[in-house]
Amino acid sequence: MSSESAKQTMVGLPPDTTQILNAMPNPVLAVNERMQAEFVNDAAETFFDASRAVLMRNKLATFVSFGSPLLALIQQVMENGTSVNEYGVELASPRFGERGVDIQVSPIVDTPGHVLVILQERTMAHKMDRQLTHRGAARSVVGMAAVLAHEIKNPLSGIRGAAQLLEQVATEDDRTLTRLICDETDRICKLVDRMEVFSDERPVPRLPTNIHVVLGRVKQLAQTGFASDLKIGEEYDPSLPPVPGDQDQLIQVFLNLVKNAAEAVGKPDGEITLTTAFRPGVRLAVPGSRERVGLPIEICVIDNGPGVPSDLLPYLFDPFVTTKSSGTGLGLALVAKIVGDHGGIIECDSQPRKTVFRVLLPMHMGDSAMPGMPGEN
Repeated sequence: MSSESAKQTMVGLPPDTTQILNAMPNPVLAVNERMQAEFVNDAAETFFDASRAVLMRNKLATFVSFGSPLLALIQQVMENGTSVNEYGVELASPRFGERGVDIQVSPIVDTPGHVLVILQERTMAHKMDRQLTHRGAARSVVGMAAVLAHEIKNPLSGIRGAAQLLEQVATEDDRTLTRLICDETDRICKLVDRMEVFSDERPVPRLPTNIHVVLGRVKQLAQTGFASDLKIGEEYDPSLPPVPGDQDQLIQVFLNLVKNAAEAVGKPDGEITLTTAFRPGVRLAVPGSRERVGLPIEICVIDNGPGVPSDLLPYLFDPFVTTKSSGTGLGLALVAKIVGDHGGIIECDSQPRKTVFRVLLPMHMGDSAMPGMPGEN
């Protein structure tokens, strides 16, 4: 037995238990009273981006930021001898940046002065929960949009008509004011028109749609318009099956995302990358039933802009949230609604020089082959 393997059994873990812990997908560590790890499973090596030998040779404080809540929880369990669970903890480290985790710390009864630490990263499950919140926020606008369409647009038509009548008998100076009234009523009407889209509850057509055809159209529109001076790269999986949905609505989704990316980079060396991939492990529970729907089709819009402010990121898909001085904050809320209507989810990961809008969609359950699918003869 090697010295490293011997150290792995110092806390009294049988070899079979060691094998089981190494097979776990979550990071597991056994920590002694000197705040050093005496057991580290394979997932912990990956999580902390350090080898088992390095993790066991140094104190745990070496791998997390000063004053980390992880250290405080371990110390608490050492002193009190009772298990502690903490959810939604932000761990920071120069090695892995910031990660949201759930932490479970328990005393090892047979080995005093030792605790077992289990970390569960809040990744896709947490993002799906946030995405359902985004959908609820978008749905909350539906009733308001219907009321606004009726209660605002009709009076605005009367106001605009009255201003046009006054303009016929007004002096030149007064006509400036009547034109201002007409322009402002038109602007409000356009805003209400955009909100009225949220009240459209018609089911989305579930036609087999080639996502690469959608992205090709989006790229063409972008490069002939708002992104003519930007580089748009493509990294596609040519074997993707079609998605069920409406091609025009999906074009609207990705055109909006690409436009946002183009405005974010806003410079000659700005770059946008469109990617597609097949992710078979992602499944979403259907509310009100035991059915779980797979979301294996991943489409990403990536830009090298400055990134989204961290305080804004959790609310990015809520209505009226925007970073633009002249924006209405309805674009991404509408994107979230359309993606939700297609049975998918959308999430944003952002850091300086790399912002990723990730859309996950189901695949069409009919014939997998479609005319014009990439990779076909």
